[in-house]
Amino acid sequence: MNKKKLLGICLIFLMVAFIFIQPAYAGPGGQIAKVLAKTFWGKMVLGLLSVILLPVGIYLYIKQQLAQRRAFKDLKYMAQYDPNFEWPRARERILDCFCRVHTAWKDEDVCDACEYMTDWYWQNQQLVYLDRWHREGLRNVCEVKKIRAVRPLLFIHRNDDVAHEGSLLVVSITANMKDYRVQRETDSVVEGDRKFRDHETIWSFTLVAGCWRVSNIEAAGCEFDYVFQVKNVPRIEETVLGLSNPLKTGNRPIDSASARDCAGSIDPI
Repeated sequence: MNKKKLLGICLIFLMVAFIFIQPAYAGPGGQIAKVLAKTFWGKMVLGLLSVILLPVGIYLYIKQQLAQRRAFKDLKYMAQYDPNFEWPRARERILDCFCRVHTAWKDEDVCDACEYMTDWYWQNQQLVYLDRWHREGLRNVCEVKKIRAVRPLLFIHRNDDVAHEGSLLVVSITANMKDYRVQRETDSVVEGDRKFRDHETIWSFTLVAGCWRVSNIEAAGCEFDYVFQVKNVPRIEETVLGLSNPLKTGNRPIDSASARDCAGSIDPI
């Protein structure tokens, strides 16, 4: 059984059992946990949850850290062949894409950021979401204040037609931002709220024509679908067989700064 489903079933079981055993509790300011902790059954449920979820939480954290370490290791290896795989360079491109895509959404025209997304993805977003919301009289408002963290979850090296083409990099991005929808005529909020909050989203990037481009954006919660795929990813050395030798200066692989100079700088935001 999928580990996330098993965790969800355990939580639902405990919550349902507690509801039938005790009447609903509430406290001032929504502090339900503090009130529950003062009751016998509340202490039982909270204690049971801690016992059950702590090992699961530790296990998932370790899996996530191992996946991140594997992604960094494989990216470092591939940086010998192409500077696009250097993490500082890739991260810079990711941040650029993140900001430009959100700006395009805010302007209701993802064509403005089409060079930062795969053709399929930007066309899909324009037709399926923005155009439909416009017909329904809705408008999406998004504003990024600060990007707090970018963490790689999965890296798969591919050679579609040409070397490295089609390589996939999946990252978790946590940003302090506001993202909500309003009625175009009344400006009333229909989904989300106007406050700045920390939001985590899962972004997939595909290497197309020598550039990382956004190929998918998903809500937080699906990251472990990618983390658990790591075990099926072949050893990075196996995926580069038959490719040319690593980029070198003299007898040493080029450093990050040299690689950046060879490939050109990333456009500023």
